[in-house]
Amino acid sequence: MKKIVFGLALIGLTSCYNQERNCAHFKTGTFVFEQEIDGVKHSSTFVRNDSIEIETYNGKTDTASIRWINDCEYVLEKLHPKNMQEKKAVHMKILNTSENEYNFEYGIVGSKTKEKGTIKKVAN
Repeated sequence: MKKIVFGLALIGLTSCYNQERNCAHFKTGTFVFEQEIDGVKHSSTFVRNDSIEIETYNGKTDTASIRWINDCEYVLEKLHPKNMQEKKAVHMKILNTSENEYNFEYGIVGSKTKEKGTIKKVAN
């Protein structure tokens, strides 16, 4: 009886931590990323297809190539980098999803430093 109760408790605990990851829904579309920097809210809009991402931030547009590693991870590389920092590829990993947004972490390829954020899908 103890084994059955322990097994049910273990199943209950692990099911609480199973987070949705419908990453395929976010491979294409129009998205918005908002972040606060020094108390000021900044917004970036980007359109993504399976191989290109076009981002608009502060009235400036930039394009990056996308290389999908799997359904939930990809690498971005700017097509027209303006400096050495922009030449570095960025690894993106979708951590969990909901209907129209996902939480992710990102960092320069090869770096252990990661940042996190949330992106909303606003159109297909």
